[in-house]
Amino acid sequence: MPPITPPKKQAAGRRRSPRPDERLRDADRTRGELLKAAFDEFAAHGFAGARVQDIAARAGVDKQLISYYFDNKDGLYQEVLRAQFARDATVSDPELPLEDNAARYVRHALADPRMTRLLVWAGLSEDPEHPQTLPPGSLDGAGMVERQERGEIAPDLDPASVLLIMIGAVTAAVALPQVVRAVMGLDPDSADFEERYAQELKAVIGRLRRDERDSTERRSER
Repeated sequence: MPPITPPKKQAAGRRRSPRPDERLRDADRTRGELLKAAFDEFAAHGFAGARVQDIAARAGVDKQLISYYFDNKDGLYQEVLRAQFARDATVSDPELPLEDNAARYVRHALADPRMTRLLVWAGLSEDPEHPQTLPPGSLDGAGMVERQERGEIAPDLDPASVLLIMIGAVTAAVALPQVVRAVMGLDPDSADFEERYAQELKAVIGRLRRDERDSTERRSER
């Protein structure tokens, strides 16, 4: 007669089903890995060039999970944008002067150029018939108006245009390395360029303030 395995040993040999909280952690981890992988792929190849199978392979999961968590490739892309704009928002400190924040942004972009590259790809591949939109609240236009009210931006300047100029200055440092080399004679990946450009941008943005006393003196000299 064959031996009978005691019930306790049978139970010990079975694989335990994961608890609900463990399933949730696994789902969050998988979703996070997909977002990280998608960010890398979209930054490197743009939306059109990035392939869902490559994103899934980089994340180490089945590509069907992209549909499960994000519906489709576009849903994943939009979620990447939301996540990265939220991350970039932490770079800015509303308590710091505008010029200090500009320097912080350019240092951040040079240290991690993926977001800048992703946005450049998006702009270059945009279909005029179907213009892209950014997630609501992605860019702090209201904050620029508040800074103007505090005197950080001269009253005769348009805060939205100032914000666009700042974005362009940051983008150029990342997206135009050949221009950086030609104009400044520096390696765009070097610490020397980062330090010099950040300080120059800080100085330029700082001059957007209006000193009414100096303005009055200049007018009296004419």
